[in-house]
Amino acid sequence: MEIEVRPGRSQDLPAILEVYNHYVERSPATFEVSPVHPSERAGWVHEHLAGGRYRLWVAVDREPGNLVGWATTSPFRPRAAYVTTVESSVYCRAGSEGHGVGSRLYTALFRSIRNEDIERVVAAVTLPNPASVRLHRRFGFRRVGTFHRVGRKFDRFWDVAWFERPLRIPNGPQVPAA
Repeated sequence: MEIEVRPGRSQDLPAILEVYNHYVERSPATFEVSPVHPSERAGWVHEHLAGGRYRLWVAVDREPGNLVGWATTSPFRPRAAYVTTVESSVYCRAGSEGHGVGSRLYTALFRSIRNEDIERVVAAVTLPNPASVRLHRRFGFRRVGTFHRVGRKFDRFWDVAWFERPLRIPNGPQVPAA
């Protein structure tokens, strides 16, 4: 798999939602319960285009040209005092796991925000998800707590672990320079 990682574009939205809707329909990784349609996410993708406050990166397998993953930073909470905290998310196309797609996406994502007025990056992981926990730890996140049985999907309740990291980690794991 030869991966190109680049900023997302509005025309990527159908492929982004194809990846995402797999998790909507088959996984507790997201608590959406109905597939998301492009019309519902037009504002979201516009908010995440290059140059804006929030970022969207995509990974494309160069040979067939298929989008194999995406990562974003998004608002953590709507109140003004939270503006220096962002929530990160990463999703990989089913079957592309274990090829470094998530790591490549997070490297590009964190590199793209390193000069922004961001103090903290947070991430939520539905448990169990050992691959996502490993990815977040590899990027310097530490687990700060678990909300138990906070989401119900597929007729069962799920726990969600929260992770955080400062954007700039002194003497810690660093995102490679561009």
